[in-house]
Amino acid sequence: MSAVERTPKAPSSWADLSPAERAALQYAVEQFLYDEAALLDARKYREWFAVVAEDIHYWMPIRRTVTRSDLEFEFTKPGAMAYFDDDYELLEMRVKKLEAKSAWSEDPPSRSRHFVSNVRILDIEGDEITIDACFHVYRTRLNTDVDSWVGRRTDVLRRSGTSFKLLKRHLFLDQTVIASKNMSTIF
Repeated sequence: MSAVERTPKAPSSWADLSPAERAALQYAVEQFLYDEAALLDARKYREWFAVVAEDIHYWMPIRRTVTRSDLEFEFTKPGAMAYFDDDYELLEMRVKKLEAKSAWSEDPPSRSRHFVSNVRILDIEGDEITIDACFHVYRTRLNTDVDSWVGRRTDVLRRSGTSFKLLKRHLFLDQTVIASKNMSTIF
């Protein structure tokens, strides 16, 4: 039984937790995120997709360089242009494409490492836990292609039995210019 399968009972809010309960929940959340990253690095996309909630919102807005007075416009808003604005069906199509032998952008397949750090639980509302974390996705492809994406993300995890489902992933890249030949990676 993995740490993901031993999640503590849902509290009504983060403030209601004792220090021991906070530590147990923090550990369970981090282990879930690390297990998820390991699945993606191992190219186990179908297993990763099994932890995705059917009402997921997977979104990466476009970042622009703006002046200090326009910081509210630094990221595109939901519904506007985005690198990703996926629901369950679109993510499933991406997984199928990554699994297909005809996906030219992943043949030969990329090698990736997903790093997750600075995990903070921001809120708990019923069975949903909102977290903020930093990420670094490093990908090598062919003999010379190297991509590195760094940023922060806001995830919402929903309790599902003794584990979690990924309900929301909003990714905010630090880069404003993407030099990658493709973005076929799942973040």
